[in-house]
Order: sequence, then C-alpha cells, then structure tokens
Amino acid sequence: MSDKPEAAEAKPPAKSKKMLMIIVGAVLLLVLVGGGAFFYISKQRAAAAAAEDGGDDAAPQHAAVSHDAHGTPPAYLPMDNMVVNLADPGGERVAQIGITLVVADAHTGDNVKGYLPSIRSGVLMLISQRTAEELLSAEGKDKLKKDVLREASIPFGGGDEEPEDTSTDGKKKKKKAHVEYPVTDVLFSSFIVQ
Repeated sequence: MSDKPEAAEAKPPAKSKKMLMIIVGAVLLLVLVGGGAFFYISKQRAAAAAAEDGGDDAAPQHAAVSHDAHGTPPAYLPMDNMVVNLADPGGERVAQIGITLVVADAHTGDNVKGYLPSIRSGVLMLISQRTAEELLSAEGKDKLKKDVLREASIPFGGGDEEPEDTSTDGKKKKKKAHVEYPVTDVLFSSFIVQ
C-alpha cells in the first residue's frame, strides 16, 4: 500500500513542471514579440520625425531631383555617350560626355524618347561650339548643363529664354507664365576632355 501513494504523488509534479514550462515559454514569446513591435514602431516614429525636421545627417539629400505632387520618383533617360570635336584651335581636342535626362515620371519619359534623336543632335552642336578650357571649368559645366536643359525643351515648345524687356518709359514688362517642360534636370554620367 505504501507504494501506491508515492506513485500518485510523483505524477502531479511532472504535469505541473510541463505546464510551468509551457507558461514560461508563452510569456517569454510574448515579451519578445512585444519588444520587437516596440522597437519597430519606435524606429518608424523616429524616421517620420526626422523626415518632418528635414532629415538627419545620415539620410542622403537629393535637392536637385524633385518629385511630383503625387510623390512618384523621377525617371531617367540615359543618352548614348557622345564623342565630339571641340572648338579649340587646331581641332585636336575632343570631349566624351555621357548625359542622362531626368523626367517627371516613366510616362513622360516615354514621350521624351520619341524626341531623343533631335535632342541629341542639338546637344552635339552645343558641345562642339565649346572649347576644352570652357568645359573643364565648373562654370562651363554648369552653363553646359543649363544649355542642354534648354535644348531638351525645344521639341516641347521651349528653349526661348526671353530676358525681361524694359520699354521706353522704364517699366518692366510682365514675364510669361512659367511652363513646366518634360525634362526637369540634366545629369552628367561621364565627362572626359582630351
């Protein structure tokens, strides 16, 4: 008789140990999931706060590339590299320049692709009128960028830069309304002058 009570007392502690292990495991799992969720949410809030404050130092700044009102990223249209004889005396200097056009979105990019041959021709003419000295300076590259942007707007009715005229009585005429053209920026992917 003494054997049966010991066996009866030994079984309940085994079940309670299993139940205790399951409860501890479930609590540990809940703590891990809760901690992970807290960490994820705090990171999201920090990123949102940084975006509202203008971004932190670690986030890259892309001031030159703009997005439209719907937040769609711009599309990029790389043009074939151009090798052009420059206008230097002797005609021995050449430039190899790679240009990428930035457009508002992919749909606009499809529209611009139809005009790429005429844009490329105009850009080749622009570059061939420059000297190596002009292209090697930062101001010359900036001027070329602006000229290429103007050249890329010609097929879409742009390209005419009319300065503000003053009439004989000294009053300034009103400027025309600002028009947005499909090509919004010009990037140089390579720039070699030899």
